[in-house]
Amino acid sequence: MSEAPERDASGTDADVEAPAKRGVDYDRLEALLGDHVIGRETHLNAEGFVVRPDAVESVLRTLKDEAGFDHLSLLTAQDYEDRYESIYHLTKYDDRTQEVSVVVPTDPENPWNESAASVYKTAEWHEREAYDLVGIEYEGHPDMRRILLPETWQGHPLSSDYAQDKPQVVALQEHVNPLAESQEDSDSDTMFLNIGPHHPATHGVLHLKTVLDGEQVADVEPDIGYLHRCEEQMCQQDNYRYQIMPYPDRWDYTANMPNEWAYARVAEDLADIDVPEYAQVIRTMVTELGRIMGHMLALGTFALDVYGDFTAIFMYTIRDREIVQNILEDLTGQRMMFNYFRLGGVVWDLPEPREEFFDKIRDFLDGLPRRIGEYHDMMTENEIFQKRTVDTGVIDAETAKDYGCTGPVARGSGVDYDLRRDDPYGYYDELDWNVVTEPHGDNYSRVLVRMQEVEESAKIIGQCVDILEDWPEDERTIQSNVPRTLKPEPDTEVYKAVEAAKGEMGVYIRSDGTSKPARFKIRSPCFNNLHALGEMSIGEYVPDLVAALGSLDIVLGSVDR
Repeated sequence: MSEAPERDASGTDADVEAPAKRGVDYDRLEALLGDHVIGRETHLNAEGFVVRPDAVESVLRTLKDEAGFDHLSLLTAQDYEDRYESIYHLTKYDDRTQEVSVVVPTDPENPWNESAASVYKTAEWHEREAYDLVGIEYEGHPDMRRILLPETWQGHPLSSDYAQDKPQVVALQEHVNPLAESQEDSDSDTMFLNIGPHHPATHGVLHLKTVLDGEQVADVEPDIGYLHRCEEQMCQQDNYRYQIMPYPDRWDYTANMPNEWAYARVAEDLADIDVPEYAQVIRTMVTELGRIMGHMLALGTFALDVYGDFTAIFMYTIRDREIVQNILEDLTGQRMMFNYFRLGGVVWDLPEPREEFFDKIRDFLDGLPRRIGEYHDMMTENEIFQKRTVDTGVIDAETAKDYGCTGPVARGSGVDYDLRRDDPYGYYDELDWNVVTEPHGDNYSRVLVRMQEVEESAKIIGQCVDILEDWPEDERTIQSNVPRTLKPEPDTEVYKAVEAAKGEMGVYIRSDGTSKPARFKIRSPCFNNLHALGEMSIGEYVPDLVAALGSLDIVLGSVDR
């Protein structure tokens, strides 16, 4: 086994002030990990412990079991001139302000490290993606295959030695029943069933490789990558100030506005940019409008999934989503790809006349309780809907955590985790609202969470409107003074996230002293949540599998990126 390459002692390791506000006793953690730690560095959001490739499993097990870091939020893989590197970004579901990174440098000629899959189930997909796009092998991984690209693909697209002009031949391979050779009961009979990659039942171009034992699901493997667009690589080719911001709208294109904040938050921390309070209130208001847009579409499509209701519920939710889109079109000029956030604030102020704009928002909010009541009458109190969703697609809290689930999927299993409250940003900590959870972890609970979150978003929006309406005209600063060209210090690293409609949407950036990121990594809530589909579906019937998938509210643009 090769030794870990030496880390550069400059840049991040020496020049950046430690994030004391996080309240983590990093010295105690280092003592807890003992000789496994061969170096230490400081990222803007957390301290990082450098460990050898053969110590990953032991280090992560210790941090999870003895220090309480039960949430593997993200794995970032990247390569330098002298090494490859994996960074495991850890935090806690019960205290999001506590973060730590585990940095694993490895030899550039043979990039590998131990797999974290035995410690965090979610690491299985994250490490497969790191292998697929960057080329790091993860020893001990239970299924070390590509995840976004075909198995026959040559090279790793985010590795610096990737030959972009090399011809690729992707062979069509015959489907094989993955359980065919492992049947213990000779009387049983399994059938391999392809679900997708057509769009209607799979919420995008998703392929579910499903094995049935009789009428029950014996195995299901989500096959993703049909909509992979190299979003990370495109962001690495553009400048911080202007060119990256249009991309986040395209990650989750059903609830776009929170994604813009994900990039803005990480870039503003990276470049030490303040945001005026007035702009923070606007950001908070429009982001919650975007959340309502996403939840309305989730409710409508889920009704289609479970009992085919198009004319009533689906059209009702689209009606309400259209009202929100009209409001955001008045503000941004766009109905879908808003591109409204800017580093340091927003692109422009609220439309004139302001009173008319506020009246449109209040009219929508005033009618929302009646509409939510209609949804409960037609959905949650409907006997057919209850039979399809109550006690189906169940995932318990600890399993949801193990898969890195966030958003309504985790909160529907009783996981009380919401970044708006737990890692405050914007104006959320100044407002009165509640985090919604349901304890049962089934399809029904996830629907209830989204419906109640619409009401909480309405509370937030209403308070923002009151604040903005009374804001003195001569103090309406929409942007701070941001340099035309941003060039953060070399090797400055940061990971930040926001609470998007579907969960934790995060971005990691490493700078190299230029106006473009050296590494740009997107943490998608849909990626993690979809990974948990098998846990919800094994032993269920095919219609329950479809319902469980719909309850995740995934968007393949966000899964694949």
